[in-house]
Amino acid sequence: MASPSPAQPTTDLTIQVTAPKASADAPTRKWTLTCDPAQGTHPDPTAACAALGKAPDPFTPVSKEQVCTMIFGGPEEATVTGTWKGKRVAAKFNRKNGCEVSRWNGLAPVFGKPAQTG
Repeated sequence: MASPSPAQPTTDLTIQVTAPKASADAPTRKWTLTCDPAQGTHPDPTAACAALGKAPDPFTPVSKEQVCTMIFGGPEEATVTGTWKGKRVAAKFNRKNGCEVSRWNGLAPVFGKPAQTG
């Protein structure tokens, strides 16, 4: 009798994206995302899981010692909480300087398309 295969580490995330400084009526977008298989309320779970899978450590913050260009990329902010490959995560993302913009862009499919205000 074959033994059951070990369970894959679970990925179960909640992603919340806001643009607080863009407009008083800028909507907050919130999704759930699971990977293996890719599903949830995220608008494109397959692309989001693929982006997370390509990043060596997607939830590591920018080091405080890192020198970053002072290029503002936009008012968007995001939080990602839950479990990634069996490990608890609670990460914040923004676009306030070149390092943060690069980090955001590497995971852009996770955050979805920018909200339209107006």
